[in-house]
Amino acid sequence: MRIAVQAETDPHESRVAATPETVKTFIGLGAEVAVETGAGRKSAIADDAYAAAGATIAPTAAAAAAGADVVLRVRRPAAAELAGVKPGAVVLAILDPYENLAALQSLAGAGVSAFAMELIPRITRAQSMDVLSSQANLAGYRAVIDAAASYDRAIPMMTTAAGSIQPARIFIMGVGVAGLQAIATARRIGGLVTATDVRPATKEQVLSLGAKFIAVEDEEFAAAETAAGYAKPMSPEYQAKQAELTASHIAKQDIVITTALIPGRKAPVLITAEMVASMQRGSIIIDLAVERGGNCELSRPGETVISDNGVKITGNLNVPGRVPASASALYARNLVNFLKPLIDKETHELAIDWDDEIIKATALTRDGALPHPNFQAPAPEPQTEAPAESRPVAEAQPPASENAAEPAAETPALVDDEPPQPGAEGPEPAAKPRQRSKSGRGSGQGKA
Repeated sequence: MRIAVQAETDPHESRVAATPETVKTFIGLGAEVAVETGAGRKSAIADDAYAAAGATIAPTAAAAAAGADVVLRVRRPAAAELAGVKPGAVVLAILDPYENLAALQSLAGAGVSAFAMELIPRITRAQSMDVLSSQANLAGYRAVIDAAASYDRAIPMMTTAAGSIQPARIFIMGVGVAGLQAIATARRIGGLVTATDVRPATKEQVLSLGAKFIAVEDEEFAAAETAAGYAKPMSPEYQAKQAELTASHIAKQDIVITTALIPGRKAPVLITAEMVASMQRGSIIIDLAVERGGNCELSRPGETVISDNGVKITGNLNVPGRVPASASALYARNLVNFLKPLIDKETHELAIDWDDEIIKATALTRDGALPHPNFQAPAPEPQTEAPAESRPVAEAQPPASENAAEPAAETPALVDDEPPQPGAEGPEPAAKPRQRSKSGRGSGQGKA
């Protein structure tokens, strides 16, 4: 079995899908590993380190993919990048399938079996494969570090001969994996931390980390979580009460970090322009949901926006990639843990159980088709012809010019039927007013 590790083609992607550690693991499972030269450079992994682990260094992506049974990537590859792989080759990557059905159809046309690592189900035996959790952990950590770097004051309380400095007040909105890590990191550096979430089970988690929980705790709140642990949509009345509480709390905060995402949908707006206007000059907002529209009405992808009242609103892209060595190490282990059960211990070849719930949840292309029920091309609408006697007689048309443009093919719609991720639904944002931008465009990131 041959495993190919290709370099990422997005210039802003700093992660790599394998490390020397995971290369050794694959070789121990009887695989041959080919790594494209320079694949690990942005994650501080030299070609020599891969070679020392037993990998073959391929001069190009095509050379790495030639004859491959498995291709490992961080982001979804283009079909052309998979030329030369074996028919039915397995592709593991963060496929970002939402609103990208045409790209999935292209992969299906390439004859590969593509698995979306971000769709790993939240079950016990899949925890070590959970890409969203491993990368969100680092995103929550990095969000606090970025906020501390932008904040013009010290974070912890300090007592000196010249007087005392009060601790920074840090508010975390959304207590999923990223939010919990943000709370823990903010507490470690001495912040005075509060957090909010619409799921009642998160209150105990917040308190256990030494932070204060902020929420409207009424009867609706008590029933706001599904059996799978996801947030239920809240009523407009509850949203209004929560927004009022949040608005008064945000006005007193020095740093706000938002983490609320719903897969396949626009991120809910949690911070309006009016809330930003109520904050103190020099306050910081870190929007981890900016790639899906943003939790803050004023955030911009890849930019740091400064509001009219001097609040810095940062919308970094690919936040886990801002800690590339650690992000790559965790992601690579996720791939090992996913792939290992698919390899027969006797033959050292792929032996995929297509009825396994993890496989069914993540397989998006197979045998030239799209097997996942949530990502299907819509059925064509039936054509109904009028009776012959009622049809109008078509006028003779001149022959079409050879240079006439062909009609563009329509992109099929995406079936969106997945459960929401933790986070509160919010109102749809109004048009965002223009603000001054402090930094230029950042990396483009579909999710990780």
